[in-house]
Amino acid sequence: MTSQQTIQQSPTLTTAKIAIQGVDVLTPEGWIKDATVLIEDGQFLSINQAISPNGFHLVNAKGLQMLPGIIDLHGDAFERMICPRPGVNFPLPMAIADNDRNLLSAGITTFFCSITDSYEPGLRSRDSARALIDFILGTGKQVLSCNHQIHLRHEEANTQGHQELCDWLTSGRIQLLSINDHLPPPGNQQILSRYIKSLRLRLPLSEPEIKELITQVEEQRHEGYEQIEQLVELAHTYGIPLASHDDDSEEKVAESQRRQVAIAEFPGSIALAAQSRAYGAAILMGAPNLVRGGSHVGYMSVAEAAKNDILDCLCSDYHYPSLFHAPFKLNELGLMPFETAWTLVSSRPAVAAGISDCKGKIAPGLDADFLLISPNNSLPSAIASVYVTGQAVARYSIK
Repeated sequence: MTSQQTIQQSPTLTTAKIAIQGVDVLTPEGWIKDATVLIEDGQFLSINQAISPNGFHLVNAKGLQMLPGIIDLHGDAFERMICPRPGVNFPLPMAIADNDRNLLSAGITTFFCSITDSYEPGLRSRDSARALIDFILGTGKQVLSCNHQIHLRHEEANTQGHQELCDWLTSGRIQLLSINDHLPPPGNQQILSRYIKSLRLRLPLSEPEIKELITQVEEQRHEGYEQIEQLVELAHTYGIPLASHDDDSEEKVAESQRRQVAIAEFPGSIALAAQSRAYGAAILMGAPNLVRGGSHVGYMSVAEAAKNDILDCLCSDYHYPSLFHAPFKLNELGLMPFETAWTLVSSRPAVAAGISDCKGKIAPGLDADFLLISPNNSLPSAIASVYVTGQAVARYSIK
């Protein structure tokens, strides 16, 4: 392998048949060495063909590895593209287009854009959520290369515009719904201080103004809880996966079980994660937790979860590059083989989100979403090219 790998010119958008040649492929059954992968009309056709049929555009990938594209169920780093400083906002098209490139450079081919629907003004308000969804499902279809899905993070105490939210669910605008409750519990000064600090990073409000906002929103808790019951029912009726968020008590886990939650995001402890897993929820944790060596809010670590075999999926959370690196890190730490670890960012998230019939694996009949990478490099700089439904959407010089 030379220090500079050259890949043959990728096909144009009109090319329907592609043959990736000489590549080592990670399939559900394990590695297939020096294979030819045939792609037609955006889907995998076959793997390990000795000779390419006529009419296929040839891509020389000798010396590279092919991995399933990364599926990110929960990522909100795009917020920093929109609002890099409190009260400083950039136009959505510019911010989300820039974010799209960041996703691809991290190997993410399907992104559940985690949009907060909160009682907060500004970045996490309903108005912002609406504008984001409108852009992604509208103009974004023409300008974004990563496959974008909508993950709405609804704050339980946000009671305004309930009917609009119901309409989003029934009209198919939402692909994943998570129920969040970030209001600090009464009397917990530590959590209150941390919450105020986080709000001041995105809102140009003083501490007294934030405390007044919290007091006002507290009065809406009961109404919000009643609305959640209707949202949960609609999600199940329309086949929208439901996620819980930060379940940190047995009572919250029991509530999530009653709601038939499919994904438990960031459970608070090994025991609580095991309880969520017992009723059938997939356990989702953040890749930055693993890369940094622990949770930034004091919850259990990804390494602990892996050691106790209660880890199903990883997400970018707030840092996209961590998601590519995490499977390598799990292998490096001796927590699981790389081939298993990669399923935590590909096939298992696809199952949890209900899209495994088209995404998550390199297998005939599935969408041809994949990465070509240089071996022996656990950083995103290993990525040579990124394909979404058979089209090369990003290509990089690798060293």
